[in-house]
Amino acid sequence: MNGCGIARDAAGRGLSVILFEQADLAGATSSASTKLIHGGLRYLEHLRFRLVRESLVEREVLLRAAPHIISPMRFVLPHHQGLRPWPVLRLGLFLYDHLGGRDILPPTRSLDLTRDPAGGPLRPEFVRGFEYSDCWVDDSRLVVLNAVDAAERGATIHTRTKCVAAERQGESWRLTVLDADGASRREVTARAVVNAGGPWVSQVTSEVARLNAPARIRMVKGSHIVVDRLFDHDRAYIFQNADGRICFAIPYEDDFTLIGTTDEDFTGDPSSVAISDSETDYLLQMVSAYLRQPVGRDRIRWTYSGVRPLYDDGASRASDATRDYILKLDTTPGAAPFMTVFGGKITTYRRLAEHALEQLAPFFPGMSRPWTAGATLPGGDFAHDEVEARIGALAQSYPFLPPRTVRRLFHAYGTRAADVLGNARRREDLGDDFGSGLTSREVNYLVEKEWAQNSDDVLWRRSKLGLRLLPEERSALAAYIAGLLETARRMDAPLQGRFISQGAT
Repeated sequence: MNGCGIARDAAGRGLSVILFEQADLAGATSSASTKLIHGGLRYLEHLRFRLVRESLVEREVLLRAAPHIISPMRFVLPHHQGLRPWPVLRLGLFLYDHLGGRDILPPTRSLDLTRDPAGGPLRPEFVRGFEYSDCWVDDSRLVVLNAVDAAERGATIHTRTKCVAAERQGESWRLTVLDADGASRREVTARAVVNAGGPWVSQVTSEVARLNAPARIRMVKGSHIVVDRLFDHDRAYIFQNADGRICFAIPYEDDFTLIGTTDEDFTGDPSSVAISDSETDYLLQMVSAYLRQPVGRDRIRWTYSGVRPLYDDGASRASDATRDYILKLDTTPGAAPFMTVFGGKITTYRRLAEHALEQLAPFFPGMSRPWTAGATLPGGDFAHDEVEARIGALAQSYPFLPPRTVRRLFHAYGTRAADVLGNARRREDLGDDFGSGLTSREVNYLVEKEWAQNSDDVLWRRSKLGLRLLPEERSALAAYIAGLLETARRMDAPLQGRFISQGAT
């Protein structure tokens, strides 16, 4: 997320930008979040007012920028008699309402859970609570849309391309990169390098650039489970636990509930991170302590885990480590700069990018001013309160599509859904249906415009249709994408983010 955000901002300021991603966009931490654009209510307890304020301001900035993939959500916080006192919660939520400004999202209100429908799924001992606002986001699509916008502003985006060496040569860097299968090698020169390597950030600094690591990172694993839908209303829950942590239960993809997250220190390979049995038990026990009907393992439909590369501030517990971002600039007079990005959260990625460009500005005196605060992301060029009207208009334009498919397409592509569907006048015009309304026309678009190169890219990052497609449907999709890529190779056709020709450039 941070890398794509910086690339977009820099390209929009007139800089020449190239981004290398060793796997798929959002292939690691940035697709493993709790899918929230939020201030971080619990960070108030740690007195991190600057981080909370910046995050609260960004909620509505991002909602205006991408109302198709970001939407307001109300969160129900049941009061637990044995944990945080009622007045403390009320004070915290008062600060949450007023610390960062709030023009769009409604304020906090108290709930009588014996009367409100939100109390129905809860155990009878929970009789009072609060309801407050934050936003939900399709995190991996947010990454992709930043990359798309960066590319449309002139940046070059290469996925499945690994930077294996970076050598400082006076006022420039020489980078050596390889594609995924090692068949294509190239060298690139740059006046500055930004290392937004996520969990691999220290490895890039020490092994690729051969610089002394400017700070330590704390690798913290967060895991989530997705279960069959636990309640019928459209609000989310935030549950307090006796260990001081909180857990979310969020409506997800219509038929499911997303539960998370955990926080535990991690050592090992970030590319093979997975939920543990103890984490699964923790999340199930956490929500079951609040719900009338306990949640068992038999209801789990999907799990995912990610590693957060947090700045090591010496906190005793992983859950207390700062979520703020730290930017470290390595440079001396006459030497090309190397910036390292530590930590951060999806909510603050845009401000992180602005701050990164501020620090790099002395090296690019012709760079233009900040611009992203009022700019929309691809497909988000409409008012935040027009979503339903726009979905209705899309349904009228393509009356042969089921309402559920229309809604999914609009929430993925916004005003660009018509670019995906084109001039189709009947269902057959969209080609094969791989299941749940995913057609070959849409797959073609994702391969040609959004760097998708296999079925996982489509089913788990460009969408969440992996929750719905049958094994045979997934196999058919994988074969179809492989055929597209093979055809492109034979024709030497340029697909975004690939080195098609075998020669070095």
